Amino acid sequence: MDQIVVTGGQRLNGTIKISGAKNAALPLMIASLLSEEPLVLENVPDLADVNSLIRILTNHGVDHRVDGKRRGQMDMDGRTIHFSAQEIVDTVAPYELVAKMRASFWVIGPLLARMHEAKVSLPGGCAIGTRPVDLFIASLEAMGADITVDAGYVIAKASGGLKGAEYEFPKVSVGATHVAMMAATLASGQTVLKNAAREPEVVDLATCLTSMGARISGAGTSTIVINGVEKLHGARHRVLPDRIETGTYAMAVAMTGGEVLLKGAEPGLLQEVLDVLTKAGVAIEPVNEGIRVSRNGANLKAIDIVTDPYPGFPTDLQAQFMALMTKADGVSSIQETIFENRFMHVQELARLGANISLDGQNAKITGVSELTGAPVMATDLRASVSLVIAGLAATGKTTVSRVYHLDRGFERLEQKLSGCGAQIERISS
Repeated sequence: MDQIVVTGGQRLNGTIKISGAKNAALPLMIASLLSEEPLVLENVPDLADVNSLIRILTNHGVDHRVDGKRRGQMDMDGRTIHFSAQEIVDTVAPYELVAKMRASFWVIGPLLARMHEAKVSLPGGCAIGTRPVDLFIASLEAMGADITVDAGYVIAKASGGLKGAEYEFPKVSVGATHVAMMAATLASGQTVLKNAAREPEVVDLATCLTSMGARISGAGTSTIVINGVEKLHGARHRVLPDRIETGTYAMAVAMTGGEVLLKGAEPGLLQEVLDVLTKAGVAIEPVNEGIRVSRNGANLKAIDIVTDPYPGFPTDLQAQFMALMTKADGVSSIQETIFENRFMHVQELARLGANISLDGQNAKITGVSELTGAPVMATDLRASVSLVIAGLAATGKTTVSRVYHLDRGFERLEQKLSGCGAQIERISS
């Protein structure tokens, strides 16, 4: 099993190319199931989760082709992938495929909308809370689907097709919003989704679906209106830049010091995070090429945050921010409101010398003058990169095990960081 070894103490200087967003690419890929015509996605990141989803889509009959590099393209440039779901050959998403990644469950929406049936295994993914699928099921039932759960599978049928409906999510859910919105594009009549997720990835999916012929308004607000159409056509769409990757590398620079251009980053996608970093003493400068992040000598200030759905502070950056606050002057606090089990990285950060205490969904971080390298173990995708960030600022060597979590969501992490002066390498065992 691979490990990542970090020798800390190096400032980061240079340029990091921000990849396409994993959390946008996955639902966009699944949207290819809605049309017989090809969907071409640009700026697709090369990640384990993306490749797992390709295998799942292939199982349903989706063909794909990856464009080769054009002259002048760099290794860090995203891929262009053509998806063609001309014929759906299987409406079953089996356990052995779905269990590897939670987002693969989302195929239930397009399959049900286009084929009027689907049998999808209950999902897997990071162990960061229960994250039940009841919101997905309830929204589809509101559109007329008949759904049962049997032997670990969700079995959905909609004889005659889905019908437009009004549905209010009892809690904000990005995944459930994706699924309901995709399903509603082919439903007869109008669907109104209330208390919908407002994340940029939802807007990106709506933009793509609209280019495929869907009639959607209100994406980016809490009320999304979809007027169903008979069929969707092909389109070409570019995946937006990854705001979680952007925030992660911004925090790495903030923790180590130095100056890095996050090329291709869009400030508007994570303004709350940039505002928090500015309050902590980090220099943030939006430029034409992206975002320039620097910290040259000034101490970090302790800042309190609460994770919230967009446009609040994202839960996917909570672990990284906790790592940053371990080196801040004073005491900071983090309240996690999204997932009930997302502090698993605390004990691993403590192995590096962090001073963190927990009280339910609240963490108190008392800054320390020095972190010390140690062997640590990744527990989930975002927690794993928080340990890398901490290792960059620690004295000595930090060895991170179970890095397959990292490969699910961070493209070429070692190359991007080493290109800015970090001493980081992957060890294959």
